[in-house]
Amino acid sequence: MIGAAPRRWSRRIGVALLGVTALTAAAGPVLAPNLATDQFENHSYAPRTPLHVLGGGGLLTPYINPLVLEDRLARRYREDRSVQVPLQWFRNGRLLSSSDPAHPLLLLGADSLGRDVFSRLVIGARLSLGVAALGLFGALVIGTIIGGLAGAVGGWTDRVLMLLADFLLALPAAYLVLVLRGVLPSVLATGQVFGLMAALFALAAWPHAARGVRAIVASERARDYAEAARAAGAGPWRLALHLVPAARGFLANEVILLLPALLIAEATISFLGLGFADKSPSWGTMMHDAASGTVLTEAPWMLAPSAAVFITVLGLQLIGLNRWGAGRPVAGVAGPS
Repeated sequence: MIGAAPRRWSRRIGVALLGVTALTAAAGPVLAPNLATDQFENHSYAPRTPLHVLGGGGLLTPYINPLVLEDRLARRYREDRSVQVPLQWFRNGRLLSSSDPAHPLLLLGADSLGRDVFSRLVIGARLSLGVAALGLFGALVIGTIIGGLAGAVGGWTDRVLMLLADFLLALPAAYLVLVLRGVLPSVLATGQVFGLMAALFALAAWPHAARGVRAIVASERARDYAEAARAAGAGPWRLALHLVPAARGFLANEVILLLPALLIAEATISFLGLGFADKSPSWGTMMHDAASGTVLTEAPWMLAPSAAVFITVLGLQLIGLNRWGAGRPVAGVAGPS
């Protein structure tokens, strides 16, 4: 058992990490100083541009010094301190951006094509988190319906539905998603890729939810309130709706377990070039870009999407640690008496 104080702190830290991630995804276009597709000449693997706020315009008017490429092969840059480029607030729908399009504000650095890594990171958060969340929602809805019906009805319906779930569980989920995605056209619009990946995630993940919901509903079916519902003439669907709320604790745990798996699945698919196109960056797409160079020594800021995935998963696991450490039942809570 984990003590009460560590549990509270783990939950607070987890909620804070997820809150920052969600806020970043929601406000991505506003936080991004540049467009995700903007390519800046002579900025390949350029480092971040340091912010200066003391001098030049005061605290309310920060500025940057332009980056000058000294050695293209060595990718060596220097700040031109003889030139000050003022930064502007709340222009063109952005919180903070450079007043000179030729000298961009790079909060993390640039990639191999001279694109702003920070802008691509915060804009790509919408795609990565959105497709994982939508796939999770679909998996929970399908799993709850199938598991609830199987547990409430029993008999051959239960056996057939659980046989289907077991068949899908026996298949490696990652390979299943990759094969299904691989047989489809490789070039699709961003919206099509988003919907397709969410559907594939829901298809691969629903058996996990269905098995747990079925076990809880089948157990609750023998309780007095379920007998009373049947005596009142409740049919299979109505009985399932009456019993499924008992699985809400289990479903909350499924969110904590499945969302990181689906987030990593999106990163894997995009890393292999089967996910979102380069013009619509996701975290997986950015990881694919980072794999093409020696990022650890030359451009460590290219690992930012990996850090974002780690922070999101860590936040979920800290919340899960709070739930499991408190001894809360994975199977859910008892139904009404």
